[in-house]
Amino acid sequence: MRRVVILGSTGSIGTQALEVIRANPQRFEVVGLAAGANRERLAEQASAFSVDDTALGAEEAEQLVRDVEADVVLNGITGSVGLGPTLAALDAGRTLALANKESLIVGGDLVRRAAAPGQIVPVDSEHSAIAQALRAGTAGEVRRLVLTASGGPFRGRTRASLAAVMPEEALAHPTWNMGRVVTTNSSTLVNKGLEVIEAHLLFDVGFDDIDVTVHPQSIVHSMVEFVDGSTIAQASPPDMRLPISLGLDWPDRVAGVGEPLDWSTAQQWSFEPLDDEAFPAVELAKRVGRAGGTYPAVFNAANEQAVHAFHERRIGYLDIVDTVQRVVDAHEPSDELSRESLADAEEWARRTADQLIG
Repeated sequence: MRRVVILGSTGSIGTQALEVIRANPQRFEVVGLAAGANRERLAEQASAFSVDDTALGAEEAEQLVRDVEADVVLNGITGSVGLGPTLAALDAGRTLALANKESLIVGGDLVRRAAAPGQIVPVDSEHSAIAQALRAGTAGEVRRLVLTASGGPFRGRTRASLAAVMPEEALAHPTWNMGRVVTTNSSTLVNKGLEVIEAHLLFDVGFDDIDVTVHPQSIVHSMVEFVDGSTIAQASPPDMRLPISLGLDWPDRVAGVGEPLDWSTAQQWSFEPLDDEAFPAVELAKRVGRAGGTYPAVFNAANEQAVHAFHERRIGYLDIVDTVQRVVDAHEPSDELSRESLADAEEWARRTADQLIG
């Protein structure tokens, strides 16, 4: 029986994790729940799963992680506010099932230094796929990682044609049902850029050896290419319950958590090169990741400000990534990496982005 704390329990990842746990009561026990602001829904979940220890907000979630005895902490919080709970889980020696990619990306080496080997288990579908594929060989046999991207709602569009995109169009993702910021990030491919940085930090593979390919069907979730020319891919219908279940009980698999592919029907899977001119966010993210330090925190914070401004119709669609690039170009990194320096860098990035947005 694995004792589980779920952070972000009322969000998409959290509610699906509870579905997995409800279906496997002999395998998992929920011992703590934390939500961002939805107090009523949190109370309902706590009652349904007989949980006494709950928290509201990131600070309370961090304390909950430190206080509650647990085997696994699933961090499904949205945004860099998840950094504190991530560090708390690592410091407490829990297995960290990480869906809050921002905490790793923003924290960078701060998080990596806090983590024991194998303590972080990725929950993002792409990184879960890579973790599964990596079991086919040794670290020295890996040639490159290939992350797949759905291409979002604007796949195949030219940069010029994206200038008139409206907020409601950016939220019309063809595959995944996500929150406003993440869905917009998927459309600009900022999300894929963040995932490239995450892959580098999780698997210690250089940025020159991490590629992105566009795969509209979202069936192949990512691939690992080995030195002998073999490529191992993880394929399954797009259902987050599969990587969530692996995060909860890695490396063991939970039977029946997802439906397999139907090999009795004809299917076509396609892969296309990424258009860096129309979607420059991935290359910008690689540049940011190579710079390290406080740069990823600046990248993420500036993007959040720009996404909010876009949905408030204060800037255009192309201005999102353009604003992020201008903030990154203006950044002067700190000499130290700490929670304080990261918080200062984020505050500077948000203020600078707001000034540029006007």
